Amino acid sequence: MTDSGSSATALGDLATRADIEVLLRRFYNEAFRDEVLAPLFAELAARGLEEHLPIMCDFWETVLFRAALYRRNALTVHRRIHEGTPLSAVHFTRWLTLWTATVDQMYQGHVAEHAKIQAGRIATAMNRRLTGAHAPGREHRSVGTAVKEESCAS
Repeated sequence: MTDSGSSATALGDLATRADIEVLLRRFYNEAFRDEVLAPLFAELAARGLEEHLPIMCDFWETVLFRAALYRRNALTVHRRIHEGTPLSAVHFTRWLTLWTATVDQMYQGHVAEHAKIQAGRIATAMNRRLTGAHAPGREHRSVGTAVKEESCAS
């Protein structure tokens, strides 16, 4: 006998580079339309994802699966963006909120949770290094707490 009342499909975990690519495509499509993030991603949106996506897949495959594929300096790239359009905690918080929501819509499991935790660490570190903004002893919580508060307000 089947349970006809349960039509929801269980979400799988992030497991492959292909999963990362699907996640990134959805995330960027959302970021391109986001009121806060779209201006920062305008140049990338105009160029298209095809050149940028393999780089970001390498980054996240390295972060999530220790693939050792990403050999660039992410801070250097973001410093160039920051010089053109000053980044703030608002940008990093929105990026993290959107990333977390996208992961939650598509995946669940240990690696998906790790992707969200690592994104929080990355956002906090980038914010601190680019803007100098942080609360001593609470670096990881500064952006992550704002995400939780923003999620609760939605």
